[in-house]
This record gives sequence, structure tokens and C-alpha cells, in this order.
Amino acid sequence: MYSFINKVSAWLMFKPFLILLFFVNLGGTIYGYIWYGWQLAITAPKFLLFVPDSPTASLFFTIVLGLWLIGKRSSLIEALAFITLIKYGLWAVVMNLLTLGQTGDIGWIGWMLVASHFAMALQAVLYIDHYRFGWLAVALAAIWTLHNDVIDYVFGQMPIYGSLMEYSSQIGYFTFWLSIACIAFALFVAWLNKPAPFQLTKPDHSK
Repeated sequence: MYSFINKVSAWLMFKPFLILLFFVNLGGTIYGYIWYGWQLAITAPKFLLFVPDSPTASLFFTIVLGLWLIGKRSSLIEALAFITLIKYGLWAVVMNLLTLGQTGDIGWIGWMLVASHFAMALQAVLYIDHYRFGWLAVALAAIWTLHNDVIDYVFGQMPIYGSLMEYSSQIGYFTFWLSIACIAFALFVAWLNKPAPFQLTKPDHSK
């Protein structure tokens, strides 16, 4: 089983697959910003950066993939991608399912959003072995994530789901704790992937 997991982990870093995943995420990011176009059009300029949550999360991961492809990495962007992909991926799944419960139907577009956002969260988890962010990167990403929650639910800039807007306070509470859970998960990953401690060894003079 461990051997199989190692093979899957190695395959995920296979360059042609990374290139494919890069363009899939790039396309999804562009589509996401277009999707938010109407809300961005009615958003005050100072809040524009914080409205399109899901496409910004996929943008972070697109950058991570691009850096990996050229042999580089950014611990901060990796932490931001990990936390926000899981958070907004699961958040959108829950919101669409709640909309289904409210209206009885979300259509094929709604189900497409459920599938694509679940895939966002899933890809973040699949690459757990390959992240190299530490505590500081997680702390900075946590500030971004929680600040975004404040902008969304204190200043009223959350993504607009028509049938659910009357429950914005409850959704805000759920979102806060989802953020905390994702940050805690990131801290666990930082601990899991931390480099082995440096150890001094005596030189071997027998050779």
C-alpha cells in the first residue's frame, strides 16, 4: 500500500501531468473571474481583491504549479493555495447543496460548480507530500484568509447566492470555522513535511 501511495505521489509530479493541471487551473481561474464579473462591476474598488474567492484560490495553485514546472517554489504561495483551495472548494460545494435544498434544483451549471469546486479541494489534498511551507507561511496565509472573511461578512462583500443571502450571518459563522479548520490542517501539513533536524556526526577516520 505504501509503495502504491509513493507511486501515485511521484506520478502527480510527472511533468506532462503538471503541465496539463497548470492549464486546467489557469482556464478555471480565468472562467472564475469572468463568472464574478457582474459582482465585481458593482463592487467598490477597495474590495475588488477580496470578492472573487475561488478563482483567486485556483490562481494561487496555478502559480504553485508554474513554479514547480521551472524548478522553483514559494512557501507562502503554497500555503495560500493549500488553505484557500480546500476552504473555498468545500465552501462552494456546501453553498450549492444548500441552494439545492432551498430551491429543489441547481441545474447542470450548479452541479458543474459542485464537481469543479470539490476537485479544487481534492487536488490540494493530493499534493500534501509536495508542499514545503512552514509555520510562518501558514501564519501569513491565515491572516489573509481571516481578513478575507472579515471583508466578506463584516463589510458585506461575500459571494452572492440569491436564495441564501438571508442566512448570511449563519454562513459567515460557518465560513469562519471552515477557515480555522483549513488553517489547522495547514499547520499539520507544515509539521508533517518539516525537514529532518540537523544532526552532528563524528567523522569516520577508518576509511
